[in-house]
Amino acid sequence: MSWLLMIWCATACTAAAAWWVLRRAGRPPSHEASGRPGRRRRRTPPPDPLATLAFQLRLSELAAEMRRIEADPDVYARAHHYLAVQGAYDALLREACRLTGLPVDDAPLRAGFRTGDDERFREELELSARGWSW
Repeated sequence: MSWLLMIWCATACTAAAAWWVLRRAGRPPSHEASGRPGRRRRRTPPPDPLATLAFQLRLSELAAEMRRIEADPDVYARAHHYLAVQGAYDALLREACRLTGLPVDDAPLRAGFRTGDDERFREELELSARGWSW
C-alpha cells in the first residue's frame, strides 16, 4: 500500500511541475493536448488584395511619370519635378514594403533627402520577388 501512495505522490508532483513549467512558458496546459508542438504564433493577416492593387497602380503611375519627365527635355523645372516624383515613388515603395512585411529603413523622408539608389533597388527587387508588378 505504501508503494502505491509513493507512485501516486510522484505522479502528482510530476504533473504539477509540468503544469507550472507550461504556464511559466506562456502556454496553457490545453495547448499540449492539441497535438501541436511549439508555441502558438499569431499569423499576421495577408494584405488586402485591393490595397495591394491600389499600391501597384500608383507605383506604375509614378514610374510612368518619371519616365515621361526623363524623356521630355522641354519640361519646365525638370529636375524639381523629377525629384518630387522620385520622392513620392520612394515613399510609396516604403509603404508597400511595410504592407508586405519587408524590413525598411524607417528614417523619415524630408525635403532635400532621398532614398539611395541601392535601397530603392533592394525594395523593388524584394517586392518583385513577392509577386508585385508595376
